Amino acid sequence: MAPYHIRKYHVGDHKQVLTLFAQGMEEHIPATFHHLLKLPRALLLLAGGPLILLLVSGSWLLALMASLILLAGLKFVATVPWKQYIAMSLQTDMADIMKTYLSGRGSCFWVAESEGQVVGTVGALPVEDPTLREKQLQLFHLSVGMEHRGQGIAKSLVRTVIQFAQDQGYSEVVLETSVVQSAALNLYQAMGFQVKRKFNYNISSRLVGVYTFRLVFPLASADVRNF
Repeated sequence: MAPYHIRKYHVGDHKQVLTLFAQGMEEHIPATFHHLLKLPRALLLLAGGPLILLLVSGSWLLALMASLILLAGLKFVATVPWKQYIAMSLQTDMADIMKTYLSGRGSCFWVAESEGQVVGTVGALPVEDPTLREKQLQLFHLSVGMEHRGQGIAKSLVRTVIQFAQDQGYSEVVLETSVVQSAALNLYQAMGFQVKRKFNYNISSRLVGVYTFRLVFPLASADVRNF
């Protein structure tokens, strides 16, 4: 197990960070596809559609083709949101990480480095909402390369964000993750994050049953050393 250390991002990390980010997001596509296959309406469509076609046409070949087309359609539905999120992020906050995360005191971006390679990332930005009573810092883009998991890197990165939030005088650390990101959800809850809201970003996410959870970590009495 190679040692690692966490440091602030610098410009030379950009290519490695973007690659790690994109690979991490694309890993959720199979989980989303499997999630879709478990939905009652998807099972009904996969079973009922080809069956109706078989009864009408009497052709097993057409029924088989219909099944394959429906599976391909579900895979497309599972793929598109993640591809869109990657593209959006690469055009917005991840396009210039120095400008987005490191141009002010209240935000930051860190990497976990091992043997000269970036193996983990996490960012944090203040929540700009004048209606909030609490001063919140939002965690973004927690990612660890597959071959470096199981070493506690993700926990260390989250601890880094929590410590930064405490040092900067924030009241809460917040984040959002989806129902298909079960490993991340379990990690956050094990570290003391609490689910405060369950919602859908849009109609399509509701149709496919992919909910988003908003989690909150209160800092009033938190002690990072205990995590």
